[in-house]
Amino acid sequence: MNTTHSRPRTRHRTAGTVLAGTLALLLAATGCSSKADGGDDGRTDGGLRTGPGVDAKTIRLGALTDLTGPYATLGKSIVQAQQMWAEETNARGGICDRKIEIVVKDHGYDVQKAVTAYADIAPDVVALPQVIGSPVVAALLDDIERDGMLTFPQAWAASLLGKDAIQVLGTTYDVDMIAAVEFLTRTKGLKKGDTVGHVYFEGDYGANALEGSTWAAKRAGLKVTGLKIKATDTDLSAQVSALRAEGVKAVLISAGPAQTASLVGVAASRGLRVPVVSSAPGFAPQLMKTPAAPALAALLNVVSAAPAVSSDLPGVKRMVASYRKKYPDSPVDSGVLSGYNAAQLMGADLEKACEAGGLTREDVVTAHRSQKNADTGLGTAQDFSDVDRPASVETYVLKPDAEAVGGVVNAEEAHTVPGVEEYLSAR
Repeated sequence: MNTTHSRPRTRHRTAGTVLAGTLALLLAATGCSSKADGGDDGRTDGGLRTGPGVDAKTIRLGALTDLTGPYATLGKSIVQAQQMWAEETNARGGICDRKIEIVVKDHGYDVQKAVTAYADIAPDVVALPQVIGSPVVAALLDDIERDGMLTFPQAWAASLLGKDAIQVLGTTYDVDMIAAVEFLTRTKGLKKGDTVGHVYFEGDYGANALEGSTWAAKRAGLKVTGLKIKATDTDLSAQVSALRAEGVKAVLISAGPAQTASLVGVAASRGLRVPVVSSAPGFAPQLMKTPAAPALAALLNVVSAAPAVSSDLPGVKRMVASYRKKYPDSPVDSGVLSGYNAAQLMGADLEKACEAGGLTREDVVTAHRSQKNADTGLGTAQDFSDVDRPASVETYVLKPDAEAVGGVVNAEEAHTVPGVEEYLSAR
C-alpha cells in the first residue's frame, strides 16, 4: 500500500482501516469492548491500579506472531526468546510480585487471521511485546491505539510513528536505507551520476525503504531505479536482467531472505557482481547453507538497528549462551536478539509502572514514554519520549559469515550517518 510519511500524525486511509472497523464490530459483538479499552479497572489489596491482563498473581502479555507463514522462522525465534525471558523473570520472582505469562497467537502472516486473533487476545492482556508484520500492524493500528495497549511491532515502517501506544524499536526502514546509501558511497566507490537499483516489497516496508534510499541518493547525486516485487516473487531473474540493463553500480534490497538469496545468487551467476545492501528482514542465517552462500559472503552487507548475534557485547553473549542451553536445536538468529530485547524493554516498562502505583494499560504506556535512555545491553540506547521520531538513529552494518553465530558479523559498529537528522527534520 502507498503511505505518506511526511506528516506522521496524518495517515491516508487504507484497507487496514476497513479491517480495523471489522475488528471493532467483532469486539462489540462479543461484548469485550469495555474490557479492551481499559474498563473494569480495580484495585488489589495492595492498592495497585490494575486492568485487563493483570490480576493478583499474573501479568499476561500477548504475541501476535507468524509460526506458519513466510516469517515462521523469525516468529519461532522471537517467541522462544520472549518465553525464555519470561521464565528467567519468573525465576527471579516476577514483576510486581506477579508471574509473567505470554499468550501466543499464530496469524501465519494473514491479516484477516490477525484481526481475529487480536479480537480473541485483546480483552485478556495488558500489552503486546510482539506483533509481526507491517500489514498486520497497519490493520490493527486504530484498535491498538483505542485500547491504549503498548505494542512493540516487529515492523519498522515510519508510518507506525506518531502513536502513543505503538513503539517502533530502533530505527525505521528509511533511516536504514539512508545508512545503506552512505555506506556504498563511502566504502564501495559509488560517485555522482551512478545508478543504484532498489528492489523492494510492495506495502509499507518497501515504500518506506524506498523513501529513504531516494532521499539519500538525491543528496549524494546518485540515481535510483526502483523495482517493486511481491512477497510471492522468489525468482528475481527478471529483476536482475532489468538491473543489468540499467547499468547499476550497486543494489539495495528491502524484501525477505528468499528474495535476497535469489537476487544475489542470480546476479553473481550472470556477471552482475556489484555490492548489495539488504534491510535487516532480508537476511536469515539459513541462507548461508544454500547455494547462494558464496555470493552472499562476497557481495552482501546488511544494515540493522541491532548488532550481530555474534557480537562481543556482554549482554548479547549471555543471551546467546542462555538460548543455546534452552533451545539447543534452534538457530540463534536476529529474531532471538530482537525478541529478547523487546521483552526486556517491556519488562522495564512494567517495573516502572509498578513503582508508580499502577499496572493499567495507561500506566504502562506512561511508564514507557518516560524512558529516554532505555538500554538493555543488547545494542544501542533508545529514547521513547518522542512518538514522532525513531527510538534510535544509529545503524550497524553486518557482513554474512557462514562460520559465525547467526550467520553474520559486525562489519561496522553502530553509528549515525550524516544527513539523518536533516532528513528527519524535513519529513
